[in-house]
Amino acid sequence: MKENTFEKALEKLEKIVEELESGSLPLDGSLKRYEDGIKLARECQKRLDKAKGKIETLVKNDKGEFEMKQFKK
Repeated sequence: MKENTFEKALEKLEKIVEELESGSLPLDGSLKRYEDGIKLARECQKRLDKAKGKIETLVKNDKGEFEMKQFKK
């Protein structure tokens, strides 16, 4: 199975939310789409966490010099 990009996974998740909110799916269909949505939400969160771990910011230290620091929440 080909891995989704973050944008594709988010797009699919948004479509699932729209389908579930419409109320037009039968119960079994809604449950299946809900499960698919949970998987996509986890995939998106995993990608966000990975990206956040890579982010570095430039900050000035006590000497007024710029240095690289890991992004922290």
